Amino acid sequence: MAAVMTFKRYELKYLMDEKQAEAVQRALDSRMVPDRYPHSSVRSLYYDTDSFLLARRSIEKPLYKEKLRLRSYGKPEAGGSIFVELKKKYDSVVYKRRLEMPLGDALEWLSSPSAGGPDTQIANEIGFLRTRYPGIHPAMMLTYDRDAYRSADGGDLRITVDRNILARLDGLDLASEPGGRRVLSEGYTLMEIKTMNGYPGWLSAVLSESGLFRSPFTKYGNAYKEMVLGKDPEEFAALRIHPAAGSRAGGALS
Repeated sequence: MAAVMTFKRYELKYLMDEKQAEAVQRALDSRMVPDRYPHSSVRSLYYDTDSFLLARRSIEKPLYKEKLRLRSYGKPEAGGSIFVELKKKYDSVVYKRRLEMPLGDALEWLSSPSAGGPDTQIANEIGFLRTRYPGIHPAMMLTYDRDAYRSADGGDLRITVDRNILARLDGLDLASEPGGRRVLSEGYTLMEIKTMNGYPGWLSAVLSESGLFRSPFTKYGNAYKEMVLGKDPEEFAALRIHPAAGSRAGGALS
């Protein structure tokens, strides 16, 4: 299966406790099939300015925001390829562009103002982002275990479940071992539902029956809140005080 390099979709997130995660898992096992990377150790190296401008914009919920990162699924092999990803969000719709290239080439390209990238439209978009944020550099490493599923009928629905989300501000190397500070509260996992269309009936039903509500959770943004600002993310505070806090999401994608 060829790797998809461009995406346009809604990405809706749900923080799940252990009981909710078990109910969702039963539904996924019976209704969906494994994605290209069904079980993976995701490693993401986020680029930002010295003042974490991109992270700050991420948590301010603006109409438009963007992120730049390197991503690998598992430890990259010597001379192996990784993905360079530009992620944009405008008016709740996510647009993702990515390039697959050797890790060394990607690091050289992004570390040097004069180094040229691939001759592609996606590389040009990444280059334009770099001109808007002079001096952008590796700022945070995020790692987590992911299970990924796709629609069994060939539709665009994709669901991922992330566990053991760890973040750190040092040791920023995709080839290093996972480690750092936990981003999720104990006993919680993060589900992301990715689609441009409404939810199928079975998915709306399991969300409703499990009491699951949408969360504005962002891994990079919340890790920034905890590790740089020293704040307790409000999403977790809301869960502790009002377990049903948030916005219910059935078939609507608004």
